[in-house]
Amino acid sequence: MKDGATHFRIDKNTTIRYQKTLSFIQKHLPTERKVLDLGIANPFSDILKEKGYQVYNTQGEDLDLQSDTVKQFDGVEFVTALEICEHLINPMGVLSQLPCDKLIASIPLSLWFSKSYRSKTDKWDRHFHEFEDWQFDWLLEKAGWKVVASEKWTSPTGKIGIRPFLRKITPRYYIVYAERITSC
Repeated sequence: MKDGATHFRIDKNTTIRYQKTLSFIQKHLPTERKVLDLGIANPFSDILKEKGYQVYNTQGEDLDLQSDTVKQFDGVEFVTALEICEHLINPMGVLSQLPCDKLIASIPLSLWFSKSYRSKTDKWDRHFHEFEDWQFDWLLEKAGWKVVASEKWTSPTGKIGIRPFLRKITPRYYIVYAERITSC
């Protein structure tokens, strides 16, 4: 995300996604930890703070061009990269430079029946990648991480039709807990 991309739409699906994400984080990482949440401060950063995590955010830098920005957060105990890797042309650049050895990352999965997301009004709110789970696992491995745990979930729209039915039964989101295995 970059300058001005501070609007966040909170709807029923977002609330469900936040609940699932928080549950996954709490299962793998205790509260009262220092967390680097990649991306600008957002409603989920606030949720983490309310739950007792000490949260730091990047400031909207283009992490493709300034991936070493994350190195300034020395002392954080884990990083969250929640639905940010799909916006980067080279997510491996930032993933390989994270300043700690624990990572929680989530992505929207590629759906064969739907094109990648692209906002028509916000030039930063676009997906360069939408991964399959194995592709994201491979990216993490190449960046020096080992996936320890993962989950997937669907994102039903409540609408009627073929695509809404497929969204009801096809996983849309993928989240992983990973630990660093090597330095790149």
